[in-house]
Amino acid sequence: MEIPRAKKLPVTRTVHGVELKDEYAWLREKESPETIAYLEAENAYMKEFMAPTQGLQDQLYTEMVARIKEDDQSVPYKKDHYWYYTRMETGKGYAIHCRKFESLEAEEEILLDENELAEGTDFFDLGDLEVSPNESLMAFTVDTEGNERYALYVKDLKTGEIKAEKAVNISPEIEWANDNATIFYITLDAQTHRPNHLYRYQIGSEESGTLVWEEPDEAFFLNLYKTKDEQYFFLYIGSNITTEMYYFSADEPLAEPKLFQERRHDIEFGVEHHEGWFYIYTNDNALNFRLMRAEAGEADRDKWEEVIPHDPEVKIDTMDVFKDYLVVYLRRSGLKSILVRNLRTGAEYDVPFNEPVYTVWHGTNLEFDSTVLRFNYSSLTVPTSVYDFDLLTQERRLLKQQAVLGEFDATKYVSERHFAPSEDGTLIPVSIVYRKDMRREGPQPLYLYAYGSYGVTVDPYFRSTRLSLLDRGMIFAIANIRGGGALGEGWYRGGKFLKKKKTFEDFIGAAEFVIGKGYTDANQLAVGGGSAGGMLMGAVANDRPDLFKAVVAHVPFVDVINTMLDPTLPLTVPEYDEWGNPAEKEYFDYMLSYSPYDNVRAQAYPEMLVTAGLNDPRVHYWEPAKWVARLRDRKTDDKVLLLKTNMDSGHQGASGRYEHLKEVAFDYAFLLTRLGIVAMQPAVAGAGDH
Repeated sequence: MEIPRAKKLPVTRTVHGVELKDEYAWLREKESPETIAYLEAENAYMKEFMAPTQGLQDQLYTEMVARIKEDDQSVPYKKDHYWYYTRMETGKGYAIHCRKFESLEAEEEILLDENELAEGTDFFDLGDLEVSPNESLMAFTVDTEGNERYALYVKDLKTGEIKAEKAVNISPEIEWANDNATIFYITLDAQTHRPNHLYRYQIGSEESGTLVWEEPDEAFFLNLYKTKDEQYFFLYIGSNITTEMYYFSADEPLAEPKLFQERRHDIEFGVEHHEGWFYIYTNDNALNFRLMRAEAGEADRDKWEEVIPHDPEVKIDTMDVFKDYLVVYLRRSGLKSILVRNLRTGAEYDVPFNEPVYTVWHGTNLEFDSTVLRFNYSSLTVPTSVYDFDLLTQERRLLKQQAVLGEFDATKYVSERHFAPSEDGTLIPVSIVYRKDMRREGPQPLYLYAYGSYGVTVDPYFRSTRLSLLDRGMIFAIANIRGGGALGEGWYRGGKFLKKKKTFEDFIGAAEFVIGKGYTDANQLAVGGGSAGGMLMGAVANDRPDLFKAVVAHVPFVDVINTMLDPTLPLTVPEYDEWGNPAEKEYFDYMLSYSPYDNVRAQAYPEMLVTAGLNDPRVHYWEPAKWVARLRDRKTDDKVLLLKTNMDSGHQGASGRYEHLKEVAFDYAFLLTRLGIVAMQPAVAGAGDH
């Protein structure tokens, strides 16, 4: 089994007096036959190494498929005259979108069968699907490359005709004006992939649309949304930390957007409309956000009224409005909660949740004049459950719980929440789940997962696929480290810019905690993360390779310096708000001190599985490819290092539920064999001939 070795063609440059040498820069040449040959050689090596696990992969895949209800249907939701839902059919990888007129007993109308659209493609993603206000047309967007560049289609729901419109290279999200003839869409910058042009498009037009707005600042993205009562459009112009907002009537698609709030550095807000008032949640003079209201169109902040004041211990995540109620989604002590306020009486209450470790998020609530809130609930032991909650009586009704077929019994599993000390003494929330009868005294295999950037929180959710690990005696844990948003905005800011290393220290602290408490030891501890979480994996593998047996890094952002020094790449300029701008020496020096690619050194590393997507527009394939090449060259051990590049997809991996499960089965086979839970089986020569 020949291990691939990438050739070295050193490219040297000096930045802030520091010489940077990149011997694998040539791998950025995507169209080069040599680049493709190297990626294919890595894939061939990966497949050969993992061949003895094929039986295990097949077993895991079969288990995972057996747990899901292949013929399944989502909980229908009401919008105007129709009930909408999606359903899945056995053997089909994609959803079928349907509706019924007025009653769930009515005849089914199939709006769109994704399986038909996906036929003959290696990748398929339905970006958005929006029915016109008069319910007779449907617009949708499709990506067939995995590069997150979508095309617009419109279906006549009376005739069934689907027409490809002129709009291509667009963001997935689209919006209908109330005239039933105008669609708004946003195009992407050809080079940086930034959503930067808003267009107004007339259905059936021979033109690609009329430009409504152009955003020249490379740090800012465009988005457009319609308020829940369908009276206004809000044009959201935002960077990672700053918001500007314009609005116009949804009844007047030709109207010029009016400024609501100009951009002010590090000030963010979101807006909804309710009976002549704009409700605004903002971090203006409120680190964890507060809720304000203003008469519609009132831009003078001195005239805004405070609805919910700032609380340093509670973060406002988002909100929803109904005719008589305001619903606010909060984060308290790292757990989500829902606050309900009666807009007529001012009375308020919290929706109660009883588990020590859980997560909750909003469901589909499109009806403005409704007293029913739909939300989703899950925990590490409870499958995703859809509830309708009566805002008046406070009664909840379980509509559906994710079916887990087979012998699943939630009482066999236990979840725990702990707080692990980081290097500076800060306590880090760690959620743990395991099967009770598989928990033995003393250390056993454990998989620790984290993300830790952009204020994103990895909440304690249920996944039926995870049972394939738990039922074999593995413990699963999530570390909510700084840089994420588990404990509010301060938690996020405590792990970014010149404090980014706190993210890595927190993760190492969590790893040392689960070892110290006897859950596992360094010879049985696997860790994983993706994208920015993959950067975390690279950093901790460099800093504490002795602490981990195995590392799984999905589409990892590891070439930090080279990427952040190139403003022509997608996301680089907007990312200055997350990592800093390396044009400033202070940030350059700090990033260079932790950039995984730049800090690979001559030492022993854990066993590693690294993935990439050839069409990934977020973390380009060359980042993991270059990182693996440098690791192969410099590491001093002979432990396995695999690079698995999906040659047909992007950042999210394979499309379709069955192909996705195959990827999960592959990852799990790697973990189970590397941690010694399942032995590698010799590959059977010529097995395919029998």
